[in-house]
Amino acid sequence: MNNPANQLHASGQSLWLDSMSRNLLRSGTLSRYIKNFSISGLTFNQGAFSLALEQEDTYDASIRLLNTAGFSAEDIFYELVLEDIAEAAVLFHPIYDSTNGRDGWVSLEVSPLLNNNTLHIVQAATKLFAKAAKANLLVAIIATSEGLRAAEELVYSGIPVNFSLLFSSEHYLAAGEAYMRGLERRISTGLSPVVESVASLCVSPWDANIDLELASPLHHRLAITMATRTYHTHCELMHSERWQKLAAAGARPQRLLWSRTGVNDAAINDTLYIQSLVASGTINAMPAATLLAFAGHGRIGAPMPADGGYAEAVLDEFRREGIDETRLAVCLQRKSIEDATSSWYTTLTTIREKSSQEISSSTCA
Repeated sequence: MNNPANQLHASGQSLWLDSMSRNLLRSGTLSRYIKNFSISGLTFNQGAFSLALEQEDTYDASIRLLNTAGFSAEDIFYELVLEDIAEAAVLFHPIYDSTNGRDGWVSLEVSPLLNNNTLHIVQAATKLFAKAAKANLLVAIIATSEGLRAAEELVYSGIPVNFSLLFSSEHYLAAGEAYMRGLERRISTGLSPVVESVASLCVSPWDANIDLELASPLHHRLAITMATRTYHTHCELMHSERWQKLAAAGARPQRLLWSRTGVNDAAINDTLYIQSLVASGTINAMPAATLLAFAGHGRIGAPMPADGGYAEAVLDEFRREGIDETRLAVCLQRKSIEDATSSWYTTLTTIREKSSQEISSSTCA
């Protein structure tokens, strides 16, 4: 099928799906996306899963069985998700094999409630990776200071990591350095430096946050500018002496992943963050609606400039309007953590409610 999604994949960029539900798997939809649109990986989306859990009945039987067995709401959540993740990992495993582990990944996050405790993050991630027992599982860690320390430990232990909720080139650089420290420690102790990792930069929140505050000539520009700036930092890091030394030892680059590339504003081109973030060797993780839109009528834009292009000049325009991108990146990350925590509680509440409903119906019967 010669559609824009397949053409983008052929250009060297990986297309991942940012969604997860049992219906997506059991209906054959994910298999069709892999076949028809070159989808080669998946990131677990807590919000999408929470919505599916609430609206679909595909999980109800499993919730009943697990609740009857005495599982807590959090344990039920991970049992449900790990079952789905295992199915997705099997679907992607041929891609994982054919690309020698560069693609074909599924990504699953640890609880955001552990965000402020490095030891607890490491313990939870290690347990999650072992329980999943899938070689092509990435464990997603929120890249706070505690999360970065935990991610370094996980890389050192050989667990593939998705450094998530990055919002700026500074955030990305901190993630890249944590990844390199983990690899350097492995090399120093005689371990293999081949531990895969991605660094997930959130894109659309930049525009959603400030477009209402600024004049229209500046609308829909900050997100792409921040992504371009981060891509420049990524290219510089890949050419640094420190990385070249690791590469010579056999390490593989930490790939940059564009996250939150869906568009919620009807005034914006619905494929804006796909066609504007074209860069070989990177990943674009997109919601299903955005994937279908791009495959249907998208176009592939010019490759992103490795030297940053006009990013700094555009940022100067925003700075003159009072936008402090460093401060805003911190705020956006904090808000995203709050949203992730809220979604987590919503999911657990839904599980408890469904458990109670099942108990009530059984009692009435």
